[in-house]
Amino acid sequence: MNFGELERLGSLRKTKPDFRQVRSLLDRSEEDLATAKSNLEIDAEWAYAIAYHAMLRAGRALMISFGYRPAGKDQHKTIVLFAKALFGTRLKDLIGVFDRMRRKRHDFIYEPDRPITRQEAEQGILDAEALLSQTKVIVREKDPQKGLGMDNFKRKK
Repeated sequence: MNFGELERLGSLRKTKPDFRQVRSLLDRSEEDLATAKSNLEIDAEWAYAIAYHAMLRAGRALMISFGYRPAGKDQHKTIVLFAKALFGTRLKDLIGVFDRMRRKRHDFIYEPDRPITRQEAEQGILDAEALLSQTKVIVREKDPQKGLGMDNFKRKK
């Protein structure tokens, strides 16, 4: 599936790229990863869910950098499909993990009898870090203010 197909299905809408929001989402994704790591000892399942949200924010930042936003229902799935269309076979395995984490996090929220192990949470954090890293590479190239240093941008709380 490509961007055009997602648009025709009503899952995406075209918009102007907003790199301030992109940077804010990437910064929050970094914070989510730190939170996930901190919560690993307390609650591995929540750490996993937080790591997934770090991926989700990174995916949303990616979409916005290309001038798209998710629309309609199934927005989490749309973000995964967008990443899959963008990265193609290059990151096929990582995007597959992103989709599995999406489904597993959904089960954790709505089907609490399906546990997530500490090992899955640890791997989820590593996978979220990998997706965030790949996203930053692409976004840095697209950012018209890349000379200002995206890594120095901090979201105002």
